[in-house]
Amino acid sequence: MSANVESAERPDFDQVITDIADYVVDYEVNSDLAYETARYCLMDTLGCGILALSFPACTKMLGPQVEGMSVPNGVRVPGTPYELEPVKGAFDIGCMVRWLDYNDTWLAAEWGHPSDNLGAILSLADYLSRVEEARGCTGLTMRDVLTAMIKAHEIQGCLALENSFNRVGLDHVILVKVASTAIAAQMLGGSREQIRDAVSHAWLDGQSLRTYRHTPNTGPRKSWAAGDATSRAVRLAQIVMSGEIGYPSALSAPTWGFYDVLFGGKEFKFQRDYGSYVMEQILFKISFPAEFHSQTAVEAGVRLHQDIKNRLDEIERIELTTHEAAIRIISKTGKLDNPADRDHCLQYMVAVALLKGNLVAEDYEDDAAANPRIDALRDKMEVKEDKRYSAEYHDPEKRSIANALQIFFKDGSSTEKIEIEYPVGHKRRREEGIPLLEAKFKANLKSHYSDNQAEKIIALCSDQKSLEKTKVTDFMAALVS
Repeated sequence: MSANVESAERPDFDQVITDIADYVVDYEVNSDLAYETARYCLMDTLGCGILALSFPACTKMLGPQVEGMSVPNGVRVPGTPYELEPVKGAFDIGCMVRWLDYNDTWLAAEWGHPSDNLGAILSLADYLSRVEEARGCTGLTMRDVLTAMIKAHEIQGCLALENSFNRVGLDHVILVKVASTAIAAQMLGGSREQIRDAVSHAWLDGQSLRTYRHTPNTGPRKSWAAGDATSRAVRLAQIVMSGEIGYPSALSAPTWGFYDVLFGGKEFKFQRDYGSYVMEQILFKISFPAEFHSQTAVEAGVRLHQDIKNRLDEIERIELTTHEAAIRIISKTGKLDNPADRDHCLQYMVAVALLKGNLVAEDYEDDAAANPRIDALRDKMEVKEDKRYSAEYHDPEKRSIANALQIFFKDGSSTEKIEIEYPVGHKRRREEGIPLLEAKFKANLKSHYSDNQAEKIIALCSDQKSLEKTKVTDFMAALVS
């Protein structure tokens, strides 16, 4: 036989794919902390989606793909009258959740937002439950949803711990697609083998480039990319459930597999087994609708606002000390073209915080950005790395997201150096953060619903045991607007 002839013998499935399927099928979540945190995550994620309905750039993306299309037992999209088929339902929920860059975050070698997976989870949970109940059977409960969230968080987060997709130019929504595909296949009744097959398709799929997140191309696609990923996950799971086969060495196949084509020939590394670690450690974005690497910098800017608000013309320079990831992702000079560009500019966000003593989603819009004092402050900023910040960002015992800010005046005086290593949404500040998260949830709901409907939703989400027993269909009905 010629040495150039390849064997057609089908290999065993890549262990990475098998481990995901085994976790989804076999792992029993026994952590009360994970379920409690998942409830807060559900509240916060839905609240972010509801707030996004105030922005026409988001709402134009929502609704049926064909005007007037009716779907029996369709997915209810929170805060809207839409009832959609599951793929578009996943897109809409995922799009809303991510639009304002305000939902939870995971930072490691790769970063991302594990609650983006709620698009697939809620979409299928509502659709499947409505179908079952229409047949006189029992649908899913919200505990099922929380369990799915914990597992989706874990898959996405553990893959991100040691594997940097951004380093090879791929967007982190690839991990949303992989996690959501695994969970969607299980929700659709997939066997271990079918879940494995579906996950192989997620790795084979075309993957999003980070182009739309970075200067000079930053744009609003970054706000619907996760919705796109979670909807694609539902579709891939449906395809496998229709009988499509999987691809065992989707990752490891020489020349043609993911590792060789897209990951520089390197195999994935793992820091820990799958469990409930990620949900328990998740970072809530509580204070500001801003890219998470900037949260502590913006908080420092808010603290310095009173000291400098009457001395703006006296500022000589602003020293902003940060970590390597923030410099690589969100440090920008020059003209910013749109809201998506501005909420991924460290200097812009800090400038607004210094000027206003706050930062809200409206501050990224064109009218707010026309304030010439913002760019005047940006021009005075010097951004530098602290190696300790960068090291402790990756330290699994710390996972800090540190920034420091100090302002120097023309007369030689300066403010104190404000150093903040952990944002309010960090596990180390949970006691401080949870009341603020609850207040954020209430405010977001009341931005859209009547006081009466908002209070009913708040009450529904406020009790752990009661929420877990609630039927998914009842929960989704409460969110219809």
